Amino acid sequence: MSNKHVITCLTASIFLLAQLGRTFAAEHGASGHNTRGTELAQAKQYDAAIAEFTKAIQENPKDPLGYTNRGSAYRDAGRLPEAQADFTKAIELAPNDELAYRERGNALRMQNDFDGALADFAKAAELKADDPVLYEYRGFAWIGKQDWEKAIADFDIAIQKRPDNLLSYAERALAKRSLRRFDEAIADYTIALEKNPNYEPDYARRGYTYALKQDYEKAIADYQQALKLKPDDYDTVQRLQYAQSMLAAKNAPPPTPTPKEKPGLITPVNIGIVLALIIVIAVVLRFVTRGKAEPTSHIIR
Repeated sequence: MSNKHVITCLTASIFLLAQLGRTFAAEHGASGHNTRGTELAQAKQYDAAIAEFTKAIQENPKDPLGYTNRGSAYRDAGRLPEAQADFTKAIELAPNDELAYRERGNALRMQNDFDGALADFAKAAELKADDPVLYEYRGFAWIGKQDWEKAIADFDIAIQKRPDNLLSYAERALAKRSLRRFDEAIADYTIALEKNPNYEPDYARRGYTYALKQDYEKAIADYQQALKLKPDDYDTVQRLQYAQSMLAAKNAPPPTPTPKEKPGLITPVNIGIVLALIIVIAVVLRFVTRGKAEPTSHIIR
């Protein structure tokens, strides 16, 4: 899996959590605008919801409820600066409103202002320490800062308080995988898949974790299951092909060694040795015959 894909998956899951964790407060007044706005927001009709929440604010501009609700709708519509402004207004009207701090922190986190988000989450925790969504959001902020241990600690609390939130398992697995705690990450993905066996991204993520362990058989099985659920996922197809190629290379028989040819007798070294011997023999013969009288003839001339 490429770094780009990891970042894409993380961003998508964070935004999904923001949607799952959104809170639209209950109606205080008699106008019903907050109630209608909440219904529209839950139906993802964000512009209409924003219009209803704006009417609620106009009716009662001192009530932080309308700002918190409209801020949530702005956030889910992707209009993060406007969401942040509404949550800030809610805090001004109700300085002890844990929800407003939590949701502004979430809007800051989604804009990659992790330090600002953590400050708001700390204030929210002072006001309401038992809010599981707060710890989920703060876990994401720690992931944004790549502080994996603190992310795991917050997701531990979130899961303890709300064990049915599958995103906390998946994101805790991401933090553990980043620390190369592969078996623990796989266990978290497995829990999430047992609770929701039709969630394709967790098969792909667990498959990638198996691949990092070089357990390519299990990686291939997870990628194939992910593709059954989402056949057109190009990244999963690429990762499957990679795992298959690595498994094939792992199982391939070792190459047969190529026999080395033995050198012949006529080599530069052997030629040199022969020439040296000839020279030595010639010198010895010359030394042995030196000083001997040459044979003479008995014929008198």
